[in-house]
Amino acid sequence: MYYIQKKLEVSASHHLVLDYESKCSNLHGHNWIITLYCRAKELNQNGMVVDFTEIKRKIKGTLDHQNLNDVLPFNPTAENIARWCVEQIPTCYRAEVQESEGNLAAYEKDE
Repeated sequence: MYYIQKKLEVSASHHLVLDYESKCSNLHGHNWIITLYCRAKELNQNGMVVDFTEIKRKIKGTLDHQNLNDVLPFNPTAENIARWCVEQIPTCYRAEVQESEGNLAAYEKDE
Protein backbone atom coordinates (compact mmCIF):
# COMPACT_ATOMS: atom_id res chain seq x y z
CA MET A 1 0.00 0.00 0.00
CA TYR A 2 1.24 3.48 -0.89
CA TYR A 3 0.40 6.47 1.30
CA ILE A 4 0.64 10.23 0.90
CA GLN A 5 -0.26 13.18 3.10
CA LYS A 6 -1.03 16.71 1.92
CA LYS A 7 -1.37 19.69 4.26
CA LEU A 8 -3.08 22.89 3.10
CA GLU A 9 -3.78 26.24 4.69
CA VAL A 10 -7.09 27.77 3.68
CA SER A 11 -8.29 31.23 4.69
CA ALA A 12 -12.08 31.32 4.70
CA SER A 13 -15.07 32.66 6.58
CA HIS A 14 -18.24 30.94 7.71
CA HIS A 15 -21.06 31.08 10.18
CA LEU A 16 -22.71 28.10 11.81
CA VAL A 17 -26.42 27.40 11.85
CA LEU A 18 -27.01 26.11 15.38
CA ASP A 19 -30.01 25.28 17.55
CA TYR A 20 -28.48 27.19 20.48
CA GLU A 21 -27.05 30.68 20.97
CA SER A 22 -23.39 30.93 20.03
CA LYS A 23 -20.97 33.56 18.79
CA CYS A 24 -20.14 31.08 16.02
CA SER A 25 -23.51 31.93 14.47
CA ASN A 26 -21.94 35.26 13.48
CA LEU A 27 -19.82 35.50 10.35
CA HIS A 28 -16.15 34.95 11.28
CA GLY A 29 -13.01 33.56 9.69
CA HIS A 30 -10.24 31.05 10.25
CA ASN A 31 -6.92 30.09 8.75
CA TRP A 32 -7.90 26.45 8.47
CA ILE A 33 -5.21 23.76 8.37
CA ILE A 34 -6.52 20.82 6.35
CA THR A 35 -4.54 17.58 6.20
CA LEU A 36 -5.57 14.88 3.73
CA TYR A 37 -4.45 11.27 3.83
CA CYS A 38 -4.60 9.21 0.64
CA ARG A 39 -3.63 5.66 -0.24
CA ALA A 40 -3.59 3.26 -3.15
CA LYS A 41 -2.64 -0.38 -3.66
CA GLU A 42 -1.18 0.55 -7.03
CA LEU A 43 0.21 3.81 -8.33
CA ASN A 44 -1.52 5.56 -11.22
CA GLN A 45 -0.03 5.80 -14.74
CA ASN A 46 2.18 8.67 -13.54
CA GLY A 47 3.59 6.76 -10.60
CA MET A 48 1.50 8.56 -7.97
CA VAL A 49 -1.26 7.85 -5.47
CA VAL A 50 -2.71 11.21 -6.54
CA ASP A 51 -1.01 14.38 -7.74
CA PHE A 52 -0.49 16.84 -4.86
CA THR A 53 -1.43 19.64 -7.27
CA GLU A 54 -4.80 18.00 -7.95
CA ILE A 55 -5.55 17.90 -4.22
CA LYS A 56 -4.62 21.58 -3.89
CA ARG A 57 -6.76 22.51 -6.90
CA LYS A 58 -9.86 20.67 -5.68
CA ILE A 59 -9.71 21.61 -2.00
CA LYS A 60 -7.90 24.93 -1.73
CA GLY A 61 -9.18 26.05 -5.12
CA THR A 62 -12.77 25.66 -3.91
CA LEU A 63 -12.46 26.89 -0.32
CA ASP A 64 -9.68 29.49 -0.12
CA HIS A 65 -10.79 33.12 0.40
CA GLN A 66 -14.46 32.15 0.28
CA ASN A 67 -17.45 32.34 2.56
CA LEU A 68 -17.92 28.60 3.09
CA ASN A 69 -21.67 29.03 3.52
CA ASP A 70 -21.77 30.21 -0.10
CA VAL A 71 -19.71 27.38 -1.64
CA LEU A 72 -20.66 24.31 0.42
CA PRO A 73 -24.17 22.79 0.45
CA PHE A 74 -24.19 22.06 4.20
CA ASN A 75 -23.60 23.65 7.60
CA PRO A 76 -19.82 24.26 7.38
CA THR A 77 -18.67 22.75 10.66
CA ALA A 78 -15.13 21.40 10.79
CA GLU A 79 -16.59 17.87 10.90
CA ASN A 80 -18.67 18.38 7.76
CA ILE A 81 -15.75 20.02 5.95
CA ALA A 82 -13.54 17.02 6.77
CA ARG A 83 -16.11 14.63 5.25
CA TRP A 84 -16.47 16.84 2.17
CA CYS A 85 -12.69 16.84 1.63
CA VAL A 86 -12.54 13.04 1.70
CA GLU A 87 -15.37 12.88 -0.83
CA GLN A 88 -13.51 15.15 -3.28
CA ILE A 89 -10.44 12.93 -3.74
CA PRO A 90 -11.10 9.28 -4.70
CA THR A 91 -7.95 7.94 -2.99
CA CYS A 92 -8.49 10.00 0.17
CA TYR A 93 -9.55 8.02 3.24
CA ARG A 94 -9.03 10.56 6.05
CA ALA A 95 -9.09 14.32 6.52
CA GLU A 96 -8.30 16.48 9.51
CA VAL A 97 -9.60 20.04 9.68
CA GLN A 98 -8.10 22.38 12.26
CA GLU A 99 -10.00 25.65 12.52
CA SER A 100 -7.87 27.08 15.33
CA GLU A 101 -5.16 25.96 17.73
CA GLY A 102 -6.58 23.13 19.81
CA ASN A 103 -9.74 22.63 17.70
CA LEU A 104 -9.45 19.78 15.22
CA ALA A 105 -12.07 17.54 13.62
CA ALA A 106 -11.41 14.40 11.59
CA TYR A 107 -13.36 12.19 9.24
CA GLU A 108 -12.26 8.75 8.12
CA LYS A 109 -14.00 6.60 5.52
CA ASP A 110 -15.25 3.21 6.67
CA GLU A 111 -13.74 0.40 4.67
